[in-house]
Amino acid sequence: MNKKHLATISILIKDRQSHAKDVNQLLTDNGHLIMARLGVNVQKSCVEHCTGFITIAVEATASEISKLTKELDELYGIVAKSSVLTE
Repeated sequence: MNKKHLATISILIKDRQSHAKDVNQLLTDNGHLIMARLGVNVQKSCVEHCTGFITIAVEATASEISKLTKELDELYGIVAKSSVLTE
């Protein structure tokens, strides 16, 4: 069995209205890995072309963390970075 790690994945969505659907689908597909999710509206009074920021806490193998981060980062208008917190 592969060792599970605790990690965070930070996701910057450059245009929330246009790209949130794709991000949410990936997060739903990988929901079994996600322990918690925090979404922040970066521009509080923004109506169009708003930047969004999501941080998720995951418990997964190193390869699962890497795969999810890569899939998110490859989406148009999305930047995703992971930080593994356990060895």
